[in-house]
Amino acid sequence: MESASPQSQLNFIIRERVGDIMSSEPNEAFFTPSHDSEHVERVKRIAIFIAEKEGADVEIVEKAAELHDIARNKKNHAVEGAKLAREILSAQGYDGEFIERVASCIETHSFSGGKRPESLEAWILSDADKLDAMGAIGVARAFLYSRESGRGIGETIKHFEEKLLKLYNMLHTETARKIGLRRHKFLEEFYNQIKHELEFEDLEI
Repeated sequence: MESASPQSQLNFIIRERVGDIMSSEPNEAFFTPSHDSEHVERVKRIAIFIAEKEGADVEIVEKAAELHDIARNKKNHAVEGAKLAREILSAQGYDGEFIERVASCIETHSFSGGKRPESLEAWILSDADKLDAMGAIGVARAFLYSRESGRGIGETIKHFEEKLLKLYNMLHTETARKIGLRRHKFLEEFYNQIKHELEFEDLEI
């Protein structure tokens, strides 16, 4: 009988731990439409692309991206996610240095977490996560999140002002800033247009 691949073993461990989390906290969803497995996959692809361009450790970045929202249902999901990632990767047999480097990336990736990345790999994960909150996808995710949170259009526009429109200036790597420029411009155009309509300025014809 063939042994399971490392990835399938990791997926099994994640499913087991996610099951533990969800059964102990049945009212909290692990993934939501705005922070789903597709978001994780996009962040991973963006992060790997940036890592290859910037000369970072791709394996560290890839694993951190895969696990960056593993504790999304927790209050401080970045810190809690780092703890859970340590457990998962330790069970997978990764060495201590690798585990700590991945955990550090996860712990510092959050916009609201208040912790500054301390390595190139950590900055790349932070950049990739921010890029997925920008551009057309960022707009779509903002309204998905508002639906989940019970926010209306006005509160969503405030979210643009308080977070989304600030993300471009928070990007660290040159590669991310190149990608982010067009996404940021789209956010600005959308924001200006919806404000224009909300204030009925388009009725002035």
